Amino acid sequence: MPEVIVNLHMHTRYSDGSGTHQDIAKAALAAGVDAVIVTDHNVLVQGFEGYYKEKNKKILMLIGEEVHDQARDPQKNHLLVFGGGRELATFAHDPQLLIDQAQASGGLAFIAHPDDPAAPAFKETDISWEDWSVRHYTGIELWNALSELKTIVPTIFHGAFYALFPALVAHQPIPNTVLKWDELLSTGAQVVAIGGSDAHALHMSLGPISRVIFPYEFHFRTVNTHLILPEALSGDVNIDKKLIYEAMAAGHCFVGYDLPAPTRGFHFTAQGLEKNAIMGDEIPAKGGVTLQAKLPSDAEIRLLKDGVVINTWKNKSSCVHITTDAGVYRIEAYRRYLGKLRGWIYSNPIYVR
Repeated sequence: MPEVIVNLHMHTRYSDGSGTHQDIAKAALAAGVDAVIVTDHNVLVQGFEGYYKEKNKKILMLIGEEVHDQARDPQKNHLLVFGGGRELATFAHDPQLLIDQAQASGGLAFIAHPDDPAAPAFKETDISWEDWSVRHYTGIELWNALSELKTIVPTIFHGAFYALFPALVAHQPIPNTVLKWDELLSTGAQVVAIGGSDAHALHMSLGPISRVIFPYEFHFRTVNTHLILPEALSGDVNIDKKLIYEAMAAGHCFVGYDLPAPTRGFHFTAQGLEKNAIMGDEIPAKGGVTLQAKLPSDAEIRLLKDGVVINTWKNKSSCVHITTDAGVYRIEAYRRYLGKLRGWIYSNPIYVR
């Protein structure tokens, strides 16, 4: 099945980013992703969806929106909306109403940066998601690259250091977000995990040091959402947009940190007595289920059931586990990069019922 690399959750000059849609397209072409989803704050920008081409390369740009209540202080409960097709910011005062309206419009609703801590050194407040009473959303942003940065910059000097050495930033999704995801999955709900860059390409200065935090192209080489499609992209914007959003809604995807090594080619599948399954699917436990993971290169592979690690394989590019137990099974893979063991791949679950 074809795989498409999507970088999502980014901002332009229409909200609080520094670049244009053309800048994003150019960076995406250079980084080698297949599609981007631009999500400016509280504005659904029209006129930029489509394919952008350069020589023999092309990328698909889609337009979504990051919606939050601007009258709320602090401005928590940010929601990513994809494919809604209409402005939804007028519903931001009520998170459940916003989710319901996104769904009624045919869109997908993802809770953005569920844990987004304060960074006092940079006058950044905590903008985590708070209203966990909401229902019927598609999923959560498991790994937000910019939120993770806020966890490691207690001083301006830390910020300057990571501005100079951005490859040292990413370690893994914020652990509390992963715990929350497992808690949500334990209720029986199907909650799709995605990874977002939250790219702003912000210009910052500290004395003689001036840097972009962080350039779009750098972000597009790091945390991505990889989709497994039933067929290859056709080149028709409307057809391909439908393929991408349907795969995302079904959880046919994984989060990959592509800077240490490419994650393209990862597969997590299940074979049962009655059917086969991929990430996001359900499969009956009756008769036994064989779970298989295949990675593009060796890593530490962890198989989790209901949020608990039940098996670990070190320095392997594949693994097999046979079970008759119902549960929510998912894969995490880790690689050593720049002196530390870092999260590399986070699969969506296979639901053994």
